[in-house]
Amino acid sequence: MKRNLAFVILTFLSLLVFAQKGTIKGKVYNAKTNEPIEFANIIIEGTTIGSTSDLDGNYIFTGIDPGFMRLTVSYIGFETTTSSEIQVQGNQTTFVDIAVPEAAFAIQEVVVRQNLNLKRIESPISVLSIGVQEIEKSAGANRDVSKVVQALPGVGATDPNRNDLIVRGGGPSENVFYLDGVEIPVINHFATQGSSGGAIGVINPDFVREINFYTGAFPANRTNALSSVMEIRQKDGSKDRVHTKLSVGASDAALTVDGPIGKKSTFIVSARQSYLQFLFQAIGLPFLPTYNDFQLKYKYEIDKKNELTFIGIGAIDDLVLNTELEQTGTESQKYLLSYLPIYKQWNYTNGLVYKHFGEGFIDQWVLSRNMLRNKNFKFEENDESKNKTSDYMSDEAENKLRFERDYPYSSVKLKVGGGLRYSHYTNDTYRLIFRNTVDTLRYNTELNLWGYQAFAQASDEFFNDRLKLSFGISTAGNNFNKNMSNPLNQLSPRLSASFAVNEKWDINANFGRYAAQPAYTTMGFRNTAGDYVNKNENLKYIISNQAIMGFEFRPMNKMRLSVEGFFKQYNQYPLSVSDGLSIASKGADYGQIGDEEIISTGKGRAYGVEFLFKIMELNNINLTSTYTYFRSEFTNDAGKYLPSSWDTRHLLNLIGSYKLPKNWNIAARWRYVGGAPYTPIDQNKSSLVAAWDITNQPYLDFSNYNSQRLKDSHQLDIRIDKEFYFKKWVLNLYTDIQNAYVFKSQSVPVWTNKDKETGMPLIDASDNSRYVLRELDDNFNGTLLPTIGLIIKI
Repeated sequence: MKRNLAFVILTFLSLLVFAQKGTIKGKVYNAKTNEPIEFANIIIEGTTIGSTSDLDGNYIFTGIDPGFMRLTVSYIGFETTTSSEIQVQGNQTTFVDIAVPEAAFAIQEVVVRQNLNLKRIESPISVLSIGVQEIEKSAGANRDVSKVVQALPGVGATDPNRNDLIVRGGGPSENVFYLDGVEIPVINHFATQGSSGGAIGVINPDFVREINFYTGAFPANRTNALSSVMEIRQKDGSKDRVHTKLSVGASDAALTVDGPIGKKSTFIVSARQSYLQFLFQAIGLPFLPTYNDFQLKYKYEIDKKNELTFIGIGAIDDLVLNTELEQTGTESQKYLLSYLPIYKQWNYTNGLVYKHFGEGFIDQWVLSRNMLRNKNFKFEENDESKNKTSDYMSDEAENKLRFERDYPYSSVKLKVGGGLRYSHYTNDTYRLIFRNTVDTLRYNTELNLWGYQAFAQASDEFFNDRLKLSFGISTAGNNFNKNMSNPLNQLSPRLSASFAVNEKWDINANFGRYAAQPAYTTMGFRNTAGDYVNKNENLKYIISNQAIMGFEFRPMNKMRLSVEGFFKQYNQYPLSVSDGLSIASKGADYGQIGDEEIISTGKGRAYGVEFLFKIMELNNINLTSTYTYFRSEFTNDAGKYLPSSWDTRHLLNLIGSYKLPKNWNIAARWRYVGGAPYTPIDQNKSSLVAAWDITNQPYLDFSNYNSQRLKDSHQLDIRIDKEFYFKKWVLNLYTDIQNAYVFKSQSVPVWTNKDKETGMPLIDASDNSRYVLRELDDNFNGTLLPTIGLIIKI
């Protein structure tokens, strides 16, 4: 009956659909002066469909079939330039403005370069661009930016239900994110304070024009990164009229509105509300999350030489416990309820970007503020009439000002700049801890810090543009202690080189030193006596020395093969005094990390090789294959290298999509991940009644840290889309099936102190100060997760 109903609905919709075509509009302008370029030639890549810009640089395409495409602009005296990927929909107008750089030397004819060969001279290696199609149609991602990035070479994941980015063996705290040039510390709901991971992405995909993701060779103006830099370019609002877009998925609904405000400004704004808590309650999960987020972009063109952009993004997250399952739930559900706290969190980032096109230079000023409030607490036996075993609330607020000046057309391409930051951090902590006996950790912190950064990058081309070199240097610091205030200690030089052997082969390399500030949770930590135990010269910036080499082969215009080898060496990594281990393996759980006594004596190393093979839009087929082999190790307090929690060693992704007739699209992703290491429990400590009752979890045996390893895992995700074009609106229906063949992956063993039959604690008959612990049976899990969604655009 359900199949017949679905068939009838699709047939009915098909009868109503009009054979609508789309329109593309925009402006072609000089990237140096921001002046329009008249009579430039614009074609749709891979076709003979063309247009020409008018006296004001404006162009238009009409009668375009729906789909994903790029535009290529050519004009004598300018470099041939390809736009970011755009999506054309029936009866809709897509806007894209294209900045075209002047050619380094006057030329008499147009030279068309292969699109895949266009790259930034500062970062010729370890950077990939993600277009609209990958974000909108990727299987298993549900239009979540972080999950799309997890399919790139060198990027691992800790858990299918989390968005942690594990890049080339580095931890999730080693990544930085920029939205239209504004740094945003939090990009996920239920974020881990002191890290960058979380459960669900905050970024609304309707805003995203393109993502540039760096896994190395970081530009000098992107400080504080050790493993990756994600630069997200947002769309401008539509210039013709106000548009409305409604997206309804398995877990949330979003409303996006965009359009013009007068002749010189546009806006795009969205709000999203989750209903995941109702779904979780219906299927009997022990935790019930609720999240909301908001996003805004306003762009004002003051004149041809000056423009102003305001962005805003924020989230509100709450997680409560489904305590009804304490009586009716399974053993695993009851175990989770016994230790999970209640989470309440909100965050926002606001930024103002002013851009000025001067004579031979481009200035950019960025003023921003971001804040995170993280609160979680736990009652004994989840009973609010009893005492709390933990109560945590912390604020992180930053006010930043950054200036950049770019000389893109001087004899040597030059970029210089600097910035200031004022940070305010507070922490009010209460929790029970066990150190041979039960103790109480209680402290209150208020920390105010000033920070700075400065950078410069120079680039040039030699031997008829076949050799490209770029040297950058940056430094950063703060007034926390003398060591971190000294700019020489954080000096970070880097050198990139790219040599074009011929039109199809490139050899690329980068060598660099990078520095990252310790987390605010670490700098603001106090012990039971109330002392700032980390406010000494033992806490330093983390330093990473990195080397990358590789080649790229382009046998044809829409095909790419690349191989890269990388080596990352870490120094001054924070080492937990109580655990005797590097905190590099922390950050993939909820709550916070780094709030403990630390010394910066840890070392680490991560090294490996990556392979990428990509076919783009070849007969409506997209294929991507990535494989990474790597090792990730960090030292303990004895200086011995041990596998990190991210040392899965093997990452394989096979991704494909095919555009079928009549606006159908099918996509699939198969992912294979090597087994992650894990640490067995400390049976002696965990069985103590006093110790167990504090956390309701076992304690790990750090003397056997990561000595065990899970089995390898793999998963197939499938997505099917169908778009319907009506006279005045567009409907997109999709279904996304995760774990299509229901693979059961192994998880870390779970231990309980409860009797299987009675559910009561098991006391050791020979020692009533100890529990009898037993391992739960269900440590292999995996379910079929089908979701459906619809997107309506008016």
